[in-house]
Amino acid sequence: MTKSKYTDDLTLTRQRDAVLKVVRSSIRHLTANEIFDKAKTSLPGISFATVYNALRYLKDHGMLGEVRFGSNAARFDRRLSRHDHALCVRCNEIVDLDLPIPEGLIQKAAEHSKFEPGSIEFTLHGLCPKCRKRSSTKNPESNRNKAW
Repeated sequence: MTKSKYTDDLTLTRQRDAVLKVVRSSIRHLTANEIFDKAKTSLPGISFATVYNALRYLKDHGMLGEVRFGSNAARFDRRLSRHDHALCVRCNEIVDLDLPIPEGLIQKAAEHSKFEPGSIEFTLHGLCPKCRKRSSTKNPESNRNKAW
């Protein structure tokens, strides 16, 4: 076990450290399979089960976040602070958004839902710039009146 440069108080195995490095060095929200592929470059003998278990451990210890949208594969997030996301409905690309929470919104949502308020996150669903471009070059007329 070695001290990770990513945390002061936890000693990580080299496998967990490698997984954490992959997540923290990516600007994208990677799936477990993508993390496995990247972790193999620094630890060729690492197994998918080890990567999966390391992700659970790191998430449970607050060292990375997990993002889930519907039935899509879980994605792992290097950002731990509150933030929102934009999700491409075609290619599943996820982008971080830093949006302020309008005053009173959490309380209003709690009143409507009858839930005790905890936190709130927003997800913008639409087409990313690459998919919009591909869509408009294939059939420009069909996209004229769409919001995206």
